[in-house]
Amino acid sequence: MDIAIRYFVTLPARYLNSVQDVLLLFVRIYVGWQFWKAGVLKLQNWDSTVFLFQYEYQVPLLSPNLAALLGTFGELFFPALLFVGLTGRLAALGLSVVNVMAVVAYSHVIFSEGFENTVTDHVVWGLMMLTVMVFGSGRISLDHVLNRMKGEPGIY
Repeated sequence: MDIAIRYFVTLPARYLNSVQDVLLLFVRIYVGWQFWKAGVLKLQNWDSTVFLFQYEYQVPLLSPNLAALLGTFGELFFPALLFVGLTGRLAALGLSVVNVMAVVAYSHVIFSEGFENTVTDHVVWGLMMLTVMVFGSGRISLDHVLNRMKGEPGIY
């Protein structure tokens, strides 16, 4: 009886462990893509981007031009790192800061009635980035490859 229970308890765990790296890859690509698209759009319409940071977004402590530059940089740089799984934990942390700043800067709109899905999106993305911060990039990443080359076990 003990063997049967142990088998049925460990079987799902073994299966889930085998898909963990694929899940982490999916999470990195999905959340990175959401921010990458926004960064590309900002670059394509830079005058509009600066205008929005001057008159619509309310970024505390930064000038609108610096906020536009840093926001766009963060939306392109951190996702690029996530896509390849390079410094995944740090990239997820950096993108989390971008995510929080987006919510703060546009809170007067996204917390108003009718924008509930926008808030939910930012929460889901935050949880996805937290997942990468806690578990790392996984074995399907440059972090894993570089650590194996250095002989470091499982630190990614």
